[in-house]
Amino acid sequence: MRIPYDLAETVAVVVDEGTLDAAARRLHITPSAVSQRIKALEEQLGRVVLVRSKPARVTEAGAAVVRLARQLALLEHDALAELGAEDGASFSVPLAVNADSLGTWFLPPLARLAERHPLVFDLHRDDQDFTAGLLEAGTVMGAVTSRATPVAGCRVVPLGTMRYQAVATPAFASRWLADGPTRDALTAAPLVEFDRRDDLQSQWLLARGVDAAAPPRSYVPASNDFAVAIKLGLGWGLLPGFQSDAELDDGSLVPLGGDPVDVPLYWQQWNLRSPLLDAIADAVVREGRSVLARP
Repeated sequence: MRIPYDLAETVAVVVDEGTLDAAARRLHITPSAVSQRIKALEEQLGRVVLVRSKPARVTEAGAAVVRLARQLALLEHDALAELGAEDGASFSVPLAVNADSLGTWFLPPLARLAERHPLVFDLHRDDQDFTAGLLEAGTVMGAVTSRATPVAGCRVVPLGTMRYQAVATPAFASRWLADGPTRDALTAAPLVEFDRRDDLQSQWLLARGVDAAAPPRSYVPASNDFAVAIKLGLGWGLLPGFQSDAELDDGSLVPLGGDPVDVPLYWQQWNLRSPLLDAIADAVVREGRSVLARP
């Protein structure tokens, strides 16, 4: 049994675009032709590869097909580059990264790569505990993740540790934590969280014997805006040094004490012999290790 590349590519494009209609526009064929290609592949494999929801999503079998399509596209690009037969078009590289890395250190190495190679990047932002799942699904070629165990078919390299410290504005601390961050005060003091999967503040509270579900909270689901919300006094929260060192130095933020929360980060990518993917890995790992705390 063989999987025709055009059929695998069609599934990957549907996943990228979200719908059959959008995929048809990108592939310059009709939506009916897209549907027929997917049906032909499913009949050939004897299993469903795509759930036709909005957005469309792949099944476990479909994830393997998407991963194959992306790997073949990458290997084709590398081969054309080696032969000097590139057409000058930019190659799109899908990567996954956590919000705080994206908002602080991750973009500069990509910008330097784009100066040397005809690249564009399709960045998928997710919590560091979940980015590895995008590798498993074949959605991305590489990911910044907190997962040390390699995803099947991938290799992993340590980057360093993102260290978070609990901070607040002096005015907030004076109003809500006048006697210090006691258990009662922390139960009542508003906090800021990134989203409902953000557990950093909960970890810090639990370490201090506080019911993590008790405090009122605001949700601010963007890394820079999350930091701004804390700096404006909307609540207290945990910030990495990238976003708090200068303010701690000038007194516009104050530390709340307690142990910092350390999040080890790793780079995972497909275990392929690809000059392009290796160049991306080298740039990301070098940058991560230069700016993140050593374990």
